[in-house]
Formats: sequence, structure tokens, C-alpha cells
Amino acid sequence: MADTHVLFVEDDDVIREATQLALERVGFSVTAVPDGLQGLEAFRAARPDIALLDVMVPGLDGVSLCRRIRDESAVPVIMLSARADSIDVVLGLEAGADDYVTKPFDGAVLVARIRAVLRRFGHAAGGGGTPAGAGGTPGEPGGVLVFGDVEIDTEGMEVRRGGAHVGLTPTEMRLLLEFSSAPGTVLSRDKLLERVWDYGWGGDTRVVDVHVQRLRTKIGQDRIETVRGFGYKLRA
Repeated sequence: MADTHVLFVEDDDVIREATQLALERVGFSVTAVPDGLQGLEAFRAARPDIALLDVMVPGLDGVSLCRRIRDESAVPVIMLSARADSIDVVLGLEAGADDYVTKPFDGAVLVARIRAVLRRFGHAAGGGGTPAGAGGTPGEPGGVLVFGDVEIDTEGMEVRRGGAHVGLTPTEMRLLLEFSSAPGTVLSRDKLLERVWDYGWGGDTRVVDVHVQRLRTKIGQDRIETVRGFGYKLRA
């Protein structure tokens, strides 16, 4: 992780300086700025490997900054919020954030979450999958999976719907690959947190729900079915 560059946007001087030191202590390179406009400038200038954005920062709030970053890049984003308020969490995730951490946070927990996000982005092309023939029947690993009008190129990491390219973030791609590796099988939210978000501990299942909804808007609302009380499954 020594070459990993972190952009950290936080307006509280004490939190910003303490967190920067904690991240640098474990080998990260950190650019820390106090407001969203400086954050956007720093992002464009430095092109960091990951962005940590506090929700409530001046100039350009964290959610708006996340949207701007997502318009330009698929770089992983973790939102930081002083509350576990549903509105903060959902707005951040809907803006394209990959995860969130509630303040106050333990430095070791934040580092673990950063590393978990970086691991899954580093393996965004992984996750397995089985190809489908004209009828959508799973076969040997590799190739193209077909589910209705959705085609998943598991080698080129591309998705098409009705022949048109579908832009997915690495997290959305990993989520889709997880579903496509077991079409018709119900996957619980906890299982998806473990496999896609690399959580070895309990996590907030709202992260899963929002990403599933984002994925549905891109590949079709009916392609991923909710099985109430159990989880989700991909319609084969």
C-alpha cells in the first residue's frame, strides 16, 4: 500500500491532521484538504487511488463532490459522516460512493475499510463467472454470460444491454459477477457484503440495497429479483 495515494476531504482541522498522520503511518500517501472545491481540484491534479469524503464540508459538500468525481472517474470513494443517518448514507451511496464510515471512527477500522475497498477494486476483474450460450445456459469459465438482453464479458469486464455498452463501477461489476456466478440462487445481503465488500465482520446492509438498486437502473429493474426476507437473485 506504500504507493497508494489517498485524497482526504475533511473540514475539521483536528480530525484531518490526526487521520492524515494515521494513514501515513501505515504507508499511504495522503493529500488532505479542508473543503470540497479544493478536493475537486486536488482530485483532478493528483488522480488519487481512493477518495475519503466527509459529507458536510464547505464549498462543495461531500455528496456533490462524489457525484463530480463519479462523472469523471471510477476511483473508489468512501463517504465519512458524523451520523449514521439514513439520508446521509443513502445520498452518499446513490451519488456513487462505494462505502461509508460513521464518525467518530477508529483509525484501525478506517484503514481496514480502505484496504478492503482497494482489494476489491484491485480484483474488479475477478469474481469468476460462467459463460452462457445462446440459451443462457452456464458453461465453462470465461467468455460471455447472457441473461436476456444483458451480456457480460467476464474477460473484457464489459457489460452490454441490448447491444449498448453499460457503464458500471468496479463495485457494481463485482456485484453483477457475484449474481451471475449463481443465476437463480438467492444471495443474502450478509453474503453479498462478505463476497463483494470483503467484510469479515457485520456491515450495514443498506450498502447492498442501494448498489442493487443502482445496478437495476442499468441492467433492467426486473433482472434482479428481491426475495423478501432472504435477499436477491439474478433471473436466469
